[in-house]
Amino acid sequence: MRYPVSTGIAGPAWFGFFCAWVGLWAFSVPVQAERIKDLASIQGIRTNQLVGYGLVVGLDGTGDQTVQTPFTIQSLNNMLMQLGVNVPPGTNMRLRNVAAVMVTAALPPLAQPGQTIDVTVSSMGNARSLRGGTLLMTPLKGIDGQLYGVAQGNLLVVGIGAAASGSKVQVNHLNAGRIPGGATVERAVPVALGQDGMIRLELNTIDFSTAKRIVDAVNTRFGMGTAAALDGRAIQVRTPAESDHRVAFLAEMESLAINPAQMPARVIVNSRTGSVVMNQAATVDQCAIAHGNLTVVISTEPVISQPGPFSSGRTVQAQRSTIEIKQESGMLTMVEGASLAEVVKALNAIGATPQDLLAILQAMKSAGALRAELEII
Repeated sequence: MRYPVSTGIAGPAWFGFFCAWVGLWAFSVPVQAERIKDLASIQGIRTNQLVGYGLVVGLDGTGDQTVQTPFTIQSLNNMLMQLGVNVPPGTNMRLRNVAAVMVTAALPPLAQPGQTIDVTVSSMGNARSLRGGTLLMTPLKGIDGQLYGVAQGNLLVVGIGAAASGSKVQVNHLNAGRIPGGATVERAVPVALGQDGMIRLELNTIDFSTAKRIVDAVNTRFGMGTAAALDGRAIQVRTPAESDHRVAFLAEMESLAINPAQMPARVIVNSRTGSVVMNQAATVDQCAIAHGNLTVVISTEPVISQPGPFSSGRTVQAQRSTIEIKQESGMLTMVEGASLAEVVKALNAIGATPQDLLAILQAMKSAGALRAELEII
């Protein structure tokens, strides 16, 4: 059996030395670095939105009610006319297996003709369900009115529902679905990527410190003068003239790792749901808080006044209201926190609900005790 070799350090002294070593090691650990491609994007390399109007057919009697949605019949007549079918004027078409829909898609950057993209199909009439339907050929246009894709295919609707005798059961949404790879790109969006020997990086979040660190990292790797910061969001970068060299340069530049500046302290409050989210930089200065709920109860009871026997009076109905006010006692609680864990512990010590925290955080911000930006959404 082997025994540990004695180092000559007593137990308490050894423990203190170990704690000091761990503390120095923790301070020496660098901040987690991130790639430039995770912090910024190249100007012009962006997604474009497409939209189109079409028809979904093959529904099981759950399509549009043509009386309330005349545009469905009008669209169907126009489509049949283009296919060589002439519908006599005045024909009363009551089709329940057709629905007018809006088709949306996102054209990815640098997409080329022939590639396929996913589309989302949403009912715009009073159709009860698009389940089992087929989208007919639908042109997809951009903001400039030009055709960039064509969509067609069978819808994938994850919802399901049934109705009978006035009862209805439905799971998820039935009036929207997707067609994976349901659109074909017909036109590419022209992108001038470094044609003049320059590209522009755009930070996802404006930060002058992060912009400076990116410029320093690029200039250190590729030489001084390669990158220059225009402001807290845009960085201008010189690139090689040849396309293959430019692609290799951008691939290496995007992989450079830097330590981004710490995000500003921020507390996000959702007033509709009562959610409170704060980042690690949020701190609380020393302050005292007393919190108590105020409850007001108003109850109303009807009071009937009956006239005496053989009198000429009549019965009168009145209301009597009772107002009761209750206030819970709240003692002063000292709150202070220099880290996120201490802030959470201090706020939990108050014993307030998430709804109460909305008012407490706003009051702390007004008093100057909350060292963070308070954003209410």
